[in-house]
Amino acid sequence: MKELAQVLKLTILEKRDVSLAIIFGVLAGLASVALLASSGYLISKAALTGQMTVLIVIGASLKLFGLGSAISRYAERLLSHRATFTMLGNLRVAFFEKLAPVAPEIYGKYRSGDLLARIIGDVESLQNFLLRVFYPPVVLLLVFTGTILFTLYFSVYTAILLALGYLLTAVAVPAYFAWRKRRKDWRIRESRGALSAEAAEFLYGFRELKIYQQLSGKEQLLAQLIDSYHEEQRNEGEEEVYSQSINGLFALLVSLAILAVGAYSTAAGDLNGLYLAMLVMISLGVFENISPMAAFPGHFEESRKAAVRLESIVDETPRKKKMAELPPGPLSVSARNLSYVFPGEQRPALKNITIDFPAGSRTAVVGPSGSGKSTLLALLMDVLPAHGGHVLYNGRTSEDFSQESIWRGLNAVLQENHFFYGTLRSNLHIADSSADDGEMIAALNKVELGGFSLDMEVEEKGQNLSGGERQRLAIARAILKGSALWLLDEPVSSVDSATGRIIYERLFEDNRGDTFIIISHDLAGLEKMDQIIVMDHGEVIESGSYGELMERKGYFHGLKEIEQQVMA
Repeated sequence: MKELAQVLKLTILEKRDVSLAIIFGVLAGLASVALLASSGYLISKAALTGQMTVLIVIGASLKLFGLGSAISRYAERLLSHRATFTMLGNLRVAFFEKLAPVAPEIYGKYRSGDLLARIIGDVESLQNFLLRVFYPPVVLLLVFTGTILFTLYFSVYTAILLALGYLLTAVAVPAYFAWRKRRKDWRIRESRGALSAEAAEFLYGFRELKIYQQLSGKEQLLAQLIDSYHEEQRNEGEEEVYSQSINGLFALLVSLAILAVGAYSTAAGDLNGLYLAMLVMISLGVFENISPMAAFPGHFEESRKAAVRLESIVDETPRKKKMAELPPGPLSVSARNLSYVFPGEQRPALKNITIDFPAGSRTAVVGPSGSGKSTLLALLMDVLPAHGGHVLYNGRTSEDFSQESIWRGLNAVLQENHFFYGTLRSNLHIADSSADDGEMIAALNKVELGGFSLDMEVEEKGQNLSGGERQRLAIARAILKGSALWLLDEPVSSVDSATGRIIYERLFEDNRGDTFIIISHDLAGLEKMDQIIVMDHGEVIESGSYGELMERKGYFHGLKEIEQQVMA
């Protein structure tokens, strides 16, 4: 039950609606029992007496109990569902508050489809916690307690049998099926997550699968996962039906036992025969309320596993960060003994990196693929937490500033930039919602996209744009944002060399005094950089100006010679 502690806490927060729902649920249950009890008493009374006044009163009571049951049931449904929806809203907020600080860390641990299944499907599964897990046992206990106390006045044996029936149908049978369910460990949520993950991958990789003629294999895998998911659902459904049947059997046996004991007591003169039918109808009426307990094991285990799966995403300990604001204007950035290891890997992506990026400087970070350049940029952006060392802004550690403050102070262009379905204008407004058309057109002109209309449609992920157009549009967004620290990761790798040089020249000319940190495989044009950082295998192996590195005739000099030979 500890796995559901957070859900229980959020449910109890809606104590008013939950308490009223329980009250009306108990009233509805007792009214339905009273309705059947009155029916039984009316049958016996009509057979044994001809007093019309009594019969009319009992008949009116039947209508009253029926009306009370209907009104109470409606109020119970209204309040319990309102409490459920409010609880789900609070759960989503609480979950995303935990998720936000650790979001960058979880991307490498979970596939996107599985994450989506957890964030949406598992949260939706917890809507059954109040309606099917927390609420039914409480209402049932109160309804049975009231009924047992009432029958105790007429027959002690009937009260004992009802108490025994409650223990069997509301405690023993649900506990047994909950044990069975946990022992069998049906993995319907895991199956749903695997299916979502493969379906998302199938969608994203459809073109490649088609090109390499691997579509049929992926389709077969999806079909197997669908069959597995359906099998898990069928097994759960069968188990619930089995639980309901066993519960119904015990309820029937208890009602038959009450009939037998009541008949014996009547024959022995210990019970007035007028009440026999009433007691039997009471047992039938009270056990009508037992049906939700047949589904209790399934919903309890479903809620427990959903809570575990959600908690497993956000079980990372968030970094303790202060909420200071990053100062405006040009920033100096420093790395001090930075280290980072990706989850599940032994090889460090960065090892004891120490670099200074002075305010207003232009720095190029170069090196072969896999040398740790993009990882370094992610740590400088505060997207990934350093596993060792610190990042400093103007001499203060990044832990002193909120992530939002750091991100507001960055103009970041990454290797992969997301574009939303809409227009060019709406995608540029992401950087600056107050920018007018003139400012946006000016930004597009600076990246050689002046011929594009702001009303041009942009498809999901910018699929109707070329790779170079997507990169230039990302730079245009950064220009509109207007921050003083530029972190650029291969910003023009898909753009022709001449256009790339033009864009760089405009950026440097229009943003004099800003700090530029540029990751690049292209070694051309580095003469204009204030310093060049050369990385390999997660370490800095050389640093200095272009002239200094060429004079040393080290690693960078070798890279330039290779480049010249290739281009010759």
